[in-house]
Amino acid sequence: MTALFRALLGVLLTLGWLGTASGHALEPGYLDLRQMTPETWQVFWRKPDVNGAPMAIDATLPTTCTPDHGAAPNHDGSAWITAWIADCPDGLQGGTIAIPGLEAQRTDVLVRIQPQDRAPSTIRLTPDAPSHVVPEVPSTWAVFGSYAQLGFDHILSGWDHLLFVFALLVLIRDPWRLVGAITAFTVAHSITLALAALGLLSVPGPPVEAVIALSIVFLAIEILKHRQGAMRLSERYPWVISFSFGLLHGLGFAGALSEIGLPEGDIPAALLAFNVGVELGQLAFVGVVLLLFQIVRRFRTGVLHSDGTIGPTGTAITGYAIGCVATWWVVERVAGF
Repeated sequence: MTALFRALLGVLLTLGWLGTASGHALEPGYLDLRQMTPETWQVFWRKPDVNGAPMAIDATLPTTCTPDHGAAPNHDGSAWITAWIADCPDGLQGGTIAIPGLEAQRTDVLVRIQPQDRAPSTIRLTPDAPSHVVPEVPSTWAVFGSYAQLGFDHILSGWDHLLFVFALLVLIRDPWRLVGAITAFTVAHSITLALAALGLLSVPGPPVEAVIALSIVFLAIEILKHRQGAMRLSERYPWVISFSFGLLHGLGFAGALSEIGLPEGDIPAALLAFNVGVELGQLAFVGVVLLLFQIVRRFRTGVLHSDGTIGPTGTAITGYAIGCVATWWVVERVAGF
């Protein structure tokens, strides 16, 4: 076993550990401000769980609001929530909404403002920008940017989705078939993401996550059964496999989006932006992996074929590594039902 593939095995096992700790990285926080009367706002504040305790962040409204922050949160089984009614005689326009402590974290907070007299707006606060001055006229472009970034971050922190894409790159040797498979995967998960996000399709999350892991096990088996000169059905028609499993992965993306919700006045823009963000993150990942393949082919002759595909020994090691990680996810997720 070469040093390269020992390193590869270590990376894949690390992905397995990360997936065990969390199917995805920390979910973003969520602050919802819904206007009830000209001077009062209903506030809902949801912050992520960190090892059984609320993340060390808070949500504060403009200083003209009373109260400007909520009571201690309660655990709802997945996150920490609190709600209160704020009296804001001067409104929110021109005031500052801030998330103290966010600058020390690795997650984001989406702020959704729902006034009575105009369409809702959504703002994304980050560790680099943990506060926001509420504008007089909210912008749809702000919603688009926030949800696109959310989709990009989600796919790059979704180890199971990335491992599925990586398995496709290992399995499919023909460039055009690979393009077809990635395209089919994109179309499929876009369909189910839209249907689920719009409430037209509802499937329990835990079984979906388990079957997503099972889809990676299937690809690992196909990788291990590959024989030079004898293409399997999954290699001849990879878009069929990619489309079928892409429908499941779209439900997984929708699960993350449902945690935040869609702004009522900007549903098409938010949904499109989230999907665009997912695709940009996926393309970035594919580009990095293909670049690494080319670097290894150039400097480690014999590890990869001249066309950039992994050789027989590397294929076996990679297939077993992917299969072990994905099988562990299947067992863990089924046990968690």
